[in-house]
Amino acid sequence: MAGGKGSLEGLVVNPGFWRDKSVFLTGHTGFKGGWLSLWLQHLGARVTGFSLPPSTNPNLFEIGQVAQGMTSIIGDVRDVSKLRDSMLGAEPEIVIHMAAQPLVRRSYADPVETYSTNVMGTVNLFEAVRQCPSVRAVVNVTTDKCYENREWCWAYRESEPMGGYDPYSSSKGCAELVSSAYRRSFFAARNDSGTSVPLATARAGNVIGGGDWAADRLVPDVLFAFSNDKPVVIRSPGAIRPWQHVLEPIRGYLTLAERLYVDGQDYAEAFNFGPRDGDVKPVGWVVSELSRLWGKDAKWTQNGGQNPHEATLLKLDISKASHRLGWTPQLNLVQALGLTVDWTRRLLEGRNMRDTTWEQISGYQDTLAAPTSN
Repeated sequence: MAGGKGSLEGLVVNPGFWRDKSVFLTGHTGFKGGWLSLWLQHLGARVTGFSLPPSTNPNLFEIGQVAQGMTSIIGDVRDVSKLRDSMLGAEPEIVIHMAAQPLVRRSYADPVETYSTNVMGTVNLFEAVRQCPSVRAVVNVTTDKCYENREWCWAYRESEPMGGYDPYSSSKGCAELVSSAYRRSFFAARNDSGTSVPLATARAGNVIGGGDWAADRLVPDVLFAFSNDKPVVIRSPGAIRPWQHVLEPIRGYLTLAERLYVDGQDYAEAFNFGPRDGDVKPVGWVVSELSRLWGKDAKWTQNGGQNPHEATLLKLDISKASHRLGWTPQLNLVQALGLTVDWTRRLLEGRNMRDTTWEQISGYQDTLAAPTSN
């Protein structure tokens, strides 16, 4: 079993493992994909990204010069031929699937795009993997919202039923079911080359960090308003979310991919990556803390209008990731918000944001190398 009390395995990402590994990453032009791309480059991996162009302007992909140290292919995961040919050309050992339509409110406006991208895009990715003999491990990144949310007070475990009230959440529940079917139908058995392809899914909560400009996301909206000296209007201050810095679940994806590569089908399962219970906070608390960190008389108010349904309470049980992978959160929410505010301030100061992002990754790795007792 990986990890264990007093062990750094699962905490520190192993650069010796990732150096010169060929990685195929979908969604590299997005927020989480940009951070993961830069971390993989920092580790010495050979990264090929496949994604649509960035969906916002500005965006981390351009500001962080993400393409500088990798092969970047602009493509749509719904285009199965281009996806397959790109993967075959890259000859990856590890595939990490992050491309998605990731927004709840946008899924109400365009459910067809949401399902076609999140469900059929996942099918296309797996079909490409089936035809690519170099692949040794696959991580499919979904979301905590894949669960049938009953608004109960305890945390969801990986064995809970899939569901989803809105099209986005439902589509991610579907992607989990697709993953389970492909795992059992195709990837658990040995292929023509005599090997199997272990496939795991990773479910993370609400991630925050510098470089996220997606619409209708709390922290980007708040910091944009603060940077323009405008008051913030909040839809649901009582909604409770499992907040965590983007580097925390990404470390989980890297750890899981390594375990799949080394130990195979023993780790071909679903894993939750979320914060500790003390960092599952209401929206109002997060905005108040951001106001304190930002200063300059930053203020917020509540929107009293009608809004589409969003879950008010959702927590993840992360004991499986802790026990099986040795993964535990290392940043508390105040630290995560502080890193996000610091990244944003450096952007406004005109700093080199590729260097800034790498500095935060390096600082995080240093924290992992000298952990406190948990």
